[in-house]
Amino acid sequence: MVINHWREDYCTVIQVTGDLDVAGAPRVRAELEQATAAAGPLNLVVDLTEVPFCDSVGLGVLVGLHNHVRRRKGRMIVVIAPGMIRHLLTITNLDRHFETSESLGEACAAMGSAA
Repeated sequence: MVINHWREDYCTVIQVTGDLDVAGAPRVRAELEQATAAAGPLNLVVDLTEVPFCDSVGLGVLVGLHNHVRRRKGRMIVVIAPGMIRHLLTITNLDRHFETSESLGEACAAMGSAA
């Protein structure tokens, strides 16, 4: 699993590559805590386009992150491609709670347009 994060103009981007499952969840959680440690409202783009598999533990990490962002009066956009992750969000009805985008560029632009 590879996790990268960087700052764009209006948001922090977190890009995950690899399975988001019980084995990788602690590392992902730790990286997310580090990436979201700054004070103030949090505008976050989470790129999951290179995540082929997500289990319930990984989904719990995403829900926890979503709640953390909302508590800080921020905004989170999850970038997902058609496939397993999109299907998982749909069958769990989380697609009604998560703001999603199909590309990293669109998500970052959406953050900028809301600024």
